[in-house]
Amino acid sequence: MISITIDDELKRACPNIQLACILADVSIQPENELLWKLIDQTCDSIATELQTDKIRHIAPIAAAREAYKACGKDPARYRLSAEALLRRVVSGKGLYTINNVVDLLNLVSIKTGFSIGGYDADQLSLPIQMGIGKADEPYEGLGRGELNIEGMPVFRDQQGAFGTSTSDSVRTGVTEQTVRFLMVIVAYQADQALDEASRLAVELLTNFAEAQNIKTSRIDF
Repeated sequence: MISITIDDELKRACPNIQLACILADVSIQPENELLWKLIDQTCDSIATELQTDKIRHIAPIAAAREAYKACGKDPARYRLSAEALLRRVVSGKGLYTINNVVDLLNLVSIKTGFSIGGYDADQLSLPIQMGIGKADEPYEGLGRGELNIEGMPVFRDQQGAFGTSTSDSVRTGVTEQTVRFLMVIVAYQADQALDEASRLAVELLTNFAEAQNIKTSRIDF
């Protein structure tokens, strides 16, 4: 299993951070009809039951917003991926289609409120450490272009920053060439729902991405 460490600066800012990691061989498909039926049903339910002004109070999102503030980032300007997805769903826009693996990751995120990173494991240069972004640190976010990650919790490998709770990076993005997939679910405060989110992700990966050789780990710092 791929191990992740955390640097002292982030430990001081977010002493209760926890990670759930899933590594698996996957089969990438442009779209999965059965998965999208489930996504549509979930989006319809959320749009009916949730109001926009309540999203930031969902426990994992509230904890992540506080973590961003503790690290020096404004969560209103650099919105968490889970919060952004839920705002989109509540507004009636639903989720966008990327591929089956990214789509099911987004489904886990809107169902649980956790911001989740999804990476092509073969594009990573180990080891991995989680820390806080530095001034002028280069980062190209998926669908966002150059992203200012200063003061943002960030994953780094030997090539540099590759993941945040706002946007994954182009360099390690999941594409039709991806064979090994790494998912990292981030809880910025101790949350028993983290294990439930991990189990849901494994179930969806098995059912909709033909996942094999699945390895899971829980990291508590």
